[in-house]
Amino acid sequence: MRYFRRVNPVGGVADFWTYIRQPQPHRWAFLALSVVFCLGLISILTHERVFMPPEEYDVEYIRTFAEGRTDEEIRQSNVENQRRKEERQAELDRIEQEKRDLYRRVGAATGVDTTAAEAKAEAERAAAEKAERERLERLFGDRQQATDKPVADTAD
Repeated sequence: MRYFRRVNPVGGVADFWTYIRQPQPHRWAFLALSVVFCLGLISILTHERVFMPPEEYDVEYIRTFAEGRTDEEIRQSNVENQRRKEERQAELDRIEQEKRDLYRRVGAATGVDTTAAEAKAEAERAAAEKAERERLERLFGDRQQATDKPVADTAD
C-alpha cells in the first residue's frame, strides 16, 4: 500500500493538460488520430468470436440406388461394374504398353540400350505389386469366404 501513497496522478494530468494547451501545429489532428488508433486496437483485441456447433446432417449413404433393389439386381449391378472396371484397366494397360513401345523405338533410334531400363522398371513394378499384396494381407489376413456360393458369377 505504501507504493500508492508515493504515486500521485494529479501531477501527470496537470502536465498533460499544460502540454495540450500549448499551441502546436496539427495537435488536434494527432490527438484525433491517436484516439482512433487506440479505439481501433481496443476493438480488435476485445472482439468476441462465437463458434456455433455444426448442424447435424441427415445422412443418406447412397442416393443413386433404388430402395427396394433385389439381391439379383445388386448382383447384376456388381457384375456390370466389374466388367467396366476391367475394361478401364485393359485400356490403361494398352496405353502403358504403347508408351513402352514408344520408349523402345526412341531408344533404338538414339542408340540407347533399353533392355536394362525395361528390366529395372519390371523389377520395380513387381516389387510394388508384392508390397501391395503384403499390405493387404496384413490388413485383412488370410480370410476365407464364409459361404459356399460365389459372390458374383462373372460367367453370366
